[in-house]
Amino acid sequence: MLNNTNFSLSGKSLILNIIFIAVNLLGLSFLVMGYHPSFEANAFIYKILGYGLMAATLVTTFLLQGMLLFAYVSRVLVGGLFIVSGLIKANDPKGFAYKLEEYFEDGALAYRIKEWFNWETFTLEYLIEHALLLSVLICIFEIVLGALVLLGAKMKSSSWLMLIMMLFFTFLTWHTKECDPHTTFTDVDTYAINSTAANAKIPQAINNENITILNQTQEFVTIKEVKKPQCVDDCGCFGDAMKGSIGRSLTPAESFWKDIVLLYLVVIIFISRRKITNNTNRENIVMIVFGTLFISFFSFIFTWSFPIIFGLASLILALWIRRTGGRILGNDWGMILILTVVCSIFVTYVLMYLPMRDYRPYHVGSNLVERMQDGEDGIYENFMVYSNLKTKKDTMITNLDESTKSIWGDTETWKFEKRETKTIKAAIPHAIQQFDPSIPVQNLTTVEKEFEPISTILENNQAQYIDVIDKETGDRYPMTLADFHLPDIDTAMYSIGDTLVRLDESLTDISLKDYILDQEQVILIFSRNLNNGNFSRISRLKEIAEKAKEHNISMIMISTASKEEVMAFREKTGLMIPTLQNDEIEIKAITRSNPSLMVLSNSVVKGKYPFRSTPSWEWLTKNVLIVE
Repeated sequence: MLNNTNFSLSGKSLILNIIFIAVNLLGLSFLVMGYHPSFEANAFIYKILGYGLMAATLVTTFLLQGMLLFAYVSRVLVGGLFIVSGLIKANDPKGFAYKLEEYFEDGALAYRIKEWFNWETFTLEYLIEHALLLSVLICIFEIVLGALVLLGAKMKSSSWLMLIMMLFFTFLTWHTKECDPHTTFTDVDTYAINSTAANAKIPQAINNENITILNQTQEFVTIKEVKKPQCVDDCGCFGDAMKGSIGRSLTPAESFWKDIVLLYLVVIIFISRRKITNNTNRENIVMIVFGTLFISFFSFIFTWSFPIIFGLASLILALWIRRTGGRILGNDWGMILILTVVCSIFVTYVLMYLPMRDYRPYHVGSNLVERMQDGEDGIYENFMVYSNLKTKKDTMITNLDESTKSIWGDTETWKFEKRETKTIKAAIPHAIQQFDPSIPVQNLTTVEKEFEPISTILENNQAQYIDVIDKETGDRYPMTLADFHLPDIDTAMYSIGDTLVRLDESLTDISLKDYILDQEQVILIFSRNLNNGNFSRISRLKEIAEKAKEHNISMIMISTASKEEVMAFREKTGLMIPTLQNDEIEIKAITRSNPSLMVLSNSVVKGKYPFRSTPSWEWLTKNVLIVE
């Protein structure tokens, strides 16, 4: 019989308890299926099966004294998933921080508090500047907690922490699932009178009924504003990992049910927390083996074997330190310390460089053109709802034709209520949607104008203008040759000048997306912020720029910087390469490092390097670039 100190794992019948626990988990699966849109046709049956099997097996497991065994099974599932989930986040802590920033904005999580408690001034935005620190702490905490659960260490504290953590994340995913982008909430903020926000909102308050100035002094202004919530539509790093492996992320509803399942298992552990002690040697072997197998399952899903190695090594290392750590480290606190150190080393590495496993569509080997076209159109059905004036029952029809004329044509019996759209198959957006390196014509400097693809575009967009001159003021009004019609000109007021050839005024922006994707070889430097970027390897970038020019390989910088910032950067660093602009969110998705170097070949990412790993020209020519 399996024993855990004073409590039997087997209960009254090991075989029956195993069967009932398995059936309970099967019922849990049925319950989740019952609430999933894919099983809508049989939803009622799945729900009945789910609730029935779970209730019946919980009672029988309790009567057979099998709840401790159920807790051990739950520990394997929860502990393994915590390690994998934490490691996925730790692999990309900046990406997780970006997601936290979204939740901390006033229109996201805070709006629930404003709505429930009528607390209009409540905000979480002060946490935005600490998002990265919180991201790192949460990642490490989740991995350590998962390991402790598997090893049975500090189970009373661990159970409470898991319960609190899962209640919070379940609330978070519920909020995401139930978020209605069309509703409104009231927000009250105080701004410095000279701030950008104040300068924008004060004039708007004159004509915008949704913006009201509550108080204004010489230093501050308090503004009440009716806003729409900001709905977060995916689950961050975990979602990126799923999109990068199986092609799609969890929907908000699926994320919520994932947390419901985890919360259920955590409650099972919590109930038995007083009976669980540190594993025996035999239990350690069993828990580590099954925990590693469960981690392997997710490693297969995420096409990344590192979680298996990391999880197994961390668990063994924790047991080793408890066995050899002596009086100071040979205990649960020693295990917590060594696990924290190991996790911290991993997080520090990916923060200094790039994620070890890149799930984003810009990873090495990705074909950007294909990722711009890999989405799928959704399938939708439009229908109209008519209400029977006699029975008060609604009927849905999809077409207004002879087959339904008895409804839409009978206005005495039927009343039109509304039009609705049902999603048969949700659309899958393209993985890359906002990659469009471009530059406003007014931001062109000599460096860009001398860059061949841009100079060619400028030459091909010349137009003829007729110079129309105001006789009194001397002001000139060039008119395109196509728009010029002499009889329409008042020659008493205007004189006709020379015919001019100049840049077509309709050309306002120049995009080099197609040029970049068509190049046999092109070098890109990404920097979401030139002022905050670490350009300690600028000498290597300048060397690469010089050598690339000699070998007729284009080198382009893509940033969010203004023309003035670009010119100041060039003056400071001497890196004279054409600089384009792209959406900051997309640059964050492309790379977590600021700056970062990428090599493309026929739209395929051949290499991507953070600033700390900026390669030399010699290394690039030996390993990535092809030069004669």
